[in-house]
Amino acid sequence: MSEVENSPKSYSGIPKSYSGALLAALAVALLAGVGGLIWSYLLSGKVANQRAGLAEATQENVKLAAELRETNARLKVATDELGSSLGLTQKQMEARAQQIIEREEAQEAKSQRLESAQKQTAQQVSSVSSEVSNVKTDVGGVRTDLGKTQTDLATALSQLESIKGDLSSHSSLIARNHEELELLKHKGDRNYYEFTLAKGQRKPVGTVSLELKKADPKKSRFTLLVYSDDKQYEKKDRNVNEPLQFYSGKEPLLFEIVVNTIGSKNQISGYLTTPKNAPAPSAVH
Repeated sequence: MSEVENSPKSYSGIPKSYSGALLAALAVALLAGVGGLIWSYLLSGKVANQRAGLAEATQENVKLAAELRETNARLKVATDELGSSLGLTQKQMEARAQQIIEREEAQEAKSQRLESAQKQTAQQVSSVSSEVSNVKTDVGGVRTDLGKTQTDLATALSQLESIKGDLSSHSSLIARNHEELELLKHKGDRNYYEFTLAKGQRKPVGTVSLELKKADPKKSRFTLLVYSDDKQYEKKDRNVNEPLQFYSGKEPLLFEIVVNTIGSKNQISGYLTTPKNAPAPSAVH
């Protein structure tokens, strides 16, 4: 065979290998073109929808703007009519509104002050209540102490001697020392006048006068003169802590003398007791 017969077959002078590649390229280009057309169609649809939505939104905005202008116009008309009906100008209405605001602020401030005052009052009431509780506690303690004192006084009074005086129809409680005399004073049913006398001395005691004539410390005995209502009573050879009784006054009242001690220097000490309704001395010595 010849060389021409052994070479690949061709169409219109183009080798077979080149014609296949061309067909493949044409197919790809065709697919790309079809895809581009499809994408362009879809994109144009979306754009159209967006344009339609935008147009609709624009129309809605135009409608809302128109409604807003109408509302503002109506509001202005209503405001003008209200101002006219009230006889108020715009400045007056603004001033009135400012007054209302200020009044509300003042009311709020007043409410805050009131709340603060209430809290302060509550704190003060709480403090006073605490102090009252403390006072009640103190009063309770004082009552307890007073009750104990009264009990102790009653016990001490019960321990005092009840002795018949030289007027045998009368007996009384006597104090044997200054402490017991203070207890009798606290009892409060008689007057008490303490005294100290030296021998030969005449001394006013209460509404009477007393004079010591004799004193015997060893035997605890003494003799005493009592001057009352221009009368003289001699209490002779009497014992220490013995009630010496006599009557004195326009309306005779029972007076009583008790000598508690006899000193070594012819001196005695004791007390005079008189009823509560007895005349008081002009001066107590």
